[in-house]
Amino acid sequence: MRPASIGLARSLSKRPCSRLGLSSTFSSFSPTRNDTVKRKPTDKINYNDISFNEDPNVEHVKYRPVTANELEKHSVPPRKVKMLVRDFIEDSLYNPHYGYFPKQAVILDSPAESFDFPSLRTAVEFQEEVAQRYSAYGSDQEGPGRQIWHTPTELFKPWYGQAVAQCLVSEYLLKYFPYEDFVIYEIGAGNGTLALNILDYIRDEYPEVYDRTRYHIAEISGRLAKIQRKRLCSVHNCVRVEHKSVFHWNKRETAPCFFIAMEVVDNFAHDMIRYDLRTLQPKQAWISIDGEGDFGVHYTRVTDPLISSLLSVRRQLSHGPPISPMLKASPLLRKAFVNLPFAPNLSKPEFIPTRLLNLMLTLRNYFPRHRLLLSDFSSLPDTIPGYNAPVVQTRFRNTTVACSTILVKQGYFDIFFPTNFEQLRDMYEFVLAEPVDSSKLSTASRSLPLTTNASSLSLGSAFFSSQYPSNRRPPMDGVVSASGLPVGEHKSSVFTHAEFLQTYADLSKTRLRNGENPMLDFYQNVKFLF
Repeated sequence: MRPASIGLARSLSKRPCSRLGLSSTFSSFSPTRNDTVKRKPTDKINYNDISFNEDPNVEHVKYRPVTANELEKHSVPPRKVKMLVRDFIEDSLYNPHYGYFPKQAVILDSPAESFDFPSLRTAVEFQEEVAQRYSAYGSDQEGPGRQIWHTPTELFKPWYGQAVAQCLVSEYLLKYFPYEDFVIYEIGAGNGTLALNILDYIRDEYPEVYDRTRYHIAEISGRLAKIQRKRLCSVHNCVRVEHKSVFHWNKRETAPCFFIAMEVVDNFAHDMIRYDLRTLQPKQAWISIDGEGDFGVHYTRVTDPLISSLLSVRRQLSHGPPISPMLKASPLLRKAFVNLPFAPNLSKPEFIPTRLLNLMLTLRNYFPRHRLLLSDFSSLPDTIPGYNAPVVQTRFRNTTVACSTILVKQGYFDIFFPTNFEQLRDMYEFVLAEPVDSSKLSTASRSLPLTTNASSLSLGSAFFSSQYPSNRRPPMDGVVSASGLPVGEHKSSVFTHAEFLQTYADLSKTRLRNGENPMLDFYQNVKFLF
């Protein structure tokens, strides 16, 4: 997670924006091989800040489509291909050979102990201490600099991790102890600091819980997976680290568990869509790369299953497109608008969290009894143009440079998004309420002290209440609550950064001499879902 509220905003390298010689507004019309007569496209897209060329580059439209998974074997960025925006972002960030995280990013992890907060006078003095730890990494040389960034977990260790541990332990003791093991899954564990702080705290404060603890980490980066094993497994033998993307997860965890996603979903890839202002039909964006490495964008009707699924969920939740209510309500007004000289006939770009939907589906299908703890940015400054748009930035000669486009050299730029936590909560609860496709799952459920072989719990829940509580999920068949009643889990809630820490953290540990508390005051644009 990038620093949000302090002047030492996450240091990121940036070089001048990649070449953008091609028009970024192609038609959604794509000629077929059987076309013997050149026909003028009938569905034109002319929204462009630079040029009003309406015709697509046919060569780009016909490039071979690829995915980020297919590009994992490439040692250099591809040429003469096209891909969805989420695949371009994922390839830029995570490609094992040239991606941003494997090659450029370094998490601030000073070997020194945690800051001595009570000895610091003000927040300014604290920031100076952080700057000194940055200086240990040296200055940038020629070319793009190392991307060094810090997280609240690292800045406020071990107190931040202890707050997370207290949150999880409180829930576990209330619901599952002593009948179930304390099972934790974490994605995006970075240097392993959060896991270390959580497990140290549980070992020291709750030894009877520690004896029942199993801690699993799914890590996409091979380099970070090695760091995590070296740092954690020798100290806590309950830790298992798997070098695997959570999107490739295929093992079902039938036990109740806690799933941690801290400071990670901001780097989840998004897709880009725009709406035809005449019909309000969405168009999916493709990024093409020519033989010289230059980028272009064109749009087609939505055919990608994941984009279609996300748009379907949004419709059912009444999360409408970000278009002016006047334009949405009046076809005549839309027609008049698009016929104005130089007027766009597509809406502004919108970035939609398709990979976040992937995570929700994985949780529903493979972690049916999980409790999610997720934290990340709820808003960001200096985003590129568009709705729910990301920050695209890097570091060059010790200076953070922001970019105004997503079409940048793969591997040199961090791309991170804000999260609408209220919409995320609605989507998450909607997805969990959908039935699981059991044909894709092979692991049978196990019998536990708090499970039953009785008939469907939907019958029992109707006996106790004529109207099911709106703040609870429907009960799962074969699973009852600790009270023995067919009562579903509480639905997730959204908390501000300060609300979460005021509930679970020992704030005296991070209070400065003048009464300020940087753990509360910083990261005000961060929220929690729990």
